[in-house]
Amino acid sequence: MNFRFILNIFGRVLILLGLFMLTSIIWALVYNEEVVEELLVSSLITLVSGAGMYLLTFRNLKKELGLKDSYFTVTFTWVIISLFGTLPYLLTGAIPSVVDAVFETVSGFTTTGSSILVDLESLPKSVLFWRSLTHWIGGMGIIVLVVAILPLLRIGGYNLFKNEASGISYEKLTPKTASTAKRLWGIYVSLTFILMGLLLLGDMSFFDAMNHAFSTMSTGGFSPRNTSLGGYSSYVQYVVILFMFLAGMNFYLHYHFVKGRFRRVFSNLELRTYFGIVMAVTIGVAVIIYREGGIGIEKAIRDALFQVVSIITTTGFATYDYLSWPQEAWTLIFMLMFVGACVGSTGGGVKVIRHVVSFRNVTLHFSRMLHPNSVKRLKINGEIIDDEKVGSLVSFLVLYLLTFTIGSIIMVLLGEDTLTAVGSVAANMGGVGPGIGSVGPASSYAHIHETGKIVLSFLMLIGRLELTTVLILFTSLFWER
Repeated sequence: MNFRFILNIFGRVLILLGLFMLTSIIWALVYNEEVVEELLVSSLITLVSGAGMYLLTFRNLKKELGLKDSYFTVTFTWVIISLFGTLPYLLTGAIPSVVDAVFETVSGFTTTGSSILVDLESLPKSVLFWRSLTHWIGGMGIIVLVVAILPLLRIGGYNLFKNEASGISYEKLTPKTASTAKRLWGIYVSLTFILMGLLLLGDMSFFDAMNHAFSTMSTGGFSPRNTSLGGYSSYVQYVVILFMFLAGMNFYLHYHFVKGRFRRVFSNLELRTYFGIVMAVTIGVAVIIYREGGIGIEKAIRDALFQVVSIITTTGFATYDYLSWPQEAWTLIFMLMFVGACVGSTGGGVKVIRHVVSFRNVTLHFSRMLHPNSVKRLKINGEIIDDEKVGSLVSFLVLYLLTFTIGSIIMVLLGEDTLTAVGSVAANMGGVGPGIGSVGPASSYAHIHETGKIVLSFLMLIGRLELTTVLILFTSLFWER
């Protein structure tokens, strides 16, 4: 493997991360907080480490990466930023435990939204800003950002790009990977600022609007408020619902929409399925909670729609504790954790398109059983899905369920009850955040065993990188020459 170039990339990433870390100091100064020195030291440690890696390797550098290099680089880039990202928490004393700081940081960068924090509003605003910023950095992907602003990668750039981006389809908007990355980040930044503006028109302060915009567009779910979005107006909640939905869409479709290719957008099978699932489950949940009585039709629809969109997009915001709803309602919510958002979005989970392809493949299989001489092919959005791609999809689903099962068993062995074990693993693998049992939307992960937090942190990471990118490193095949 090209370890010199891999180390060089680590250096670039850390330099960029250190610069992002510096922005937290602005809020420490604005709110006159006594953590400026700690945040500055955190940033300097990150910047110096990154500069050291870069300077040690930039001479006579072979700027090419093979497939093995790409898998290794992407995985360990996320490990490294998660370790350095703990510094603002540890040095300010906001999270004194190393394991807890790692859990919170991994949750931030992977846009999972699981948290060990209980009283958010007692923490420095600068630390809360860093917490939300980790979401925003991780949402579109740190490697994608590096490729966009430092387009010095040759052959390996595209491999890095597709291996990191959570479910990003392999379509290129332009022939150059760097240009594609720039366009995706441009859309991401634009939607973030539009959302900020709309939230400011509601009952949010500038600080809250910025933090919630970061968490919404990244489908992360961290809020600077103890009540998440439950204390805000219906206007704010509807705005967030809309932008969570947009963040859960394929960002390539946003690009085509801006270019006026409306037919290409609205004919997309995954988008139509995604919308259909949201509407169907929302109606089901709304009917269930309305029949319970105590709330009006509008409130029932809004609460149902908010939680459904929040869970399917793996954002994890909450306006209501869905575990207090009838079992039928929160069971539907839990099932959405295995659906996920669209491919090419900032959302996590299995992804809608995989379910669509699986269903169509089963239908096609039955058709071939009845008509063995037919030559029907599986098509999605006009593209033929060959048997190799279907096999890859089936392998992913099997691996996902196997990992979920093993993770759940481990959590039970660590002393968690079955609901909590299953809920925590499903929520963290899928990048959702709140689960069921004792880790619901009204609770935190503070009480989870330290070993359990490490296990869940690993599940967040492999879920964000779509399992195979990380798990292939644990095979003997990867290390064979």
